[in-house]
Amino acid sequence: MDIFMSSLSKTSASPYQDIEVEDKSSDVVWHNASVSHEQRVAAQGHKPAVLWFTGLSGSGKSTVANAVDKLLYDLGCKTYLLDGDNVRHGLNGDLGFSDKDRVENIRRIGEVSKLFVDAGLLVSTAFISPFVADRDLVRQLLADKQFIEVFIDTPLEVCEERDPKGLYKKARAGEIKNFTGIDSAYELPKLPEIHVKTAEKSIKACAEQVVNYLIVNGYIQSKNRAKKASSCE
Repeated sequence: MDIFMSSLSKTSASPYQDIEVEDKSSDVVWHNASVSHEQRVAAQGHKPAVLWFTGLSGSGKSTVANAVDKLLYDLGCKTYLLDGDNVRHGLNGDLGFSDKDRVENIRRIGEVSKLFVDAGLLVSTAFISPFVADRDLVRQLLADKQFIEVFIDTPLEVCEERDPKGLYKKARAGEIKNFTGIDSAYELPKLPEIHVKTAEKSIKACAEQVVNYLIVNGYIQSKNRAKKASSCE
């Protein structure tokens, strides 16, 4: 990993240290469902998990996640894609881009992702999610091997060249504050399950790398692949 990208991982303090979480659910009783998680998983024919795509703006998170979602759909898997921009139009429309709001943004998505996993789905999430603590928090919400960190590792200079939304140009001009990679840090994943380099591979190859990980590690069962083969005949 180059020196410049490594410098993005350095922060002086965790954004969590000044945040107090108040439990307002002490009088709420958990309601047990008649259909169990195990029954829902059995009905899907594949193991549920969260594919957590993380990386800089313009790295290709949404593009790769969307391509992965299509490949999984074609394999007969039950999936859903949560995109960072789309979620901020609704569920997280009240949040800004301060460190505190970024933490809350990811906390909410983590809880939503957990619900999708409980339903037995393979859910992809495409969020910058710049802080290691954010991503670790979501990992801790889920059972072992249900959180798959997908690091979309694209050099900052490549992201700026792409700049599909013109955000880097605005950030460099001082029109956008707290922009990840410019005046807000991105903490590199320590040990991502999947390391994808979009500057070196096509979108198709990147998506296939992710799906192959799921196949090799037993998330996608043989009947899903058989279904794909029969549909192509």
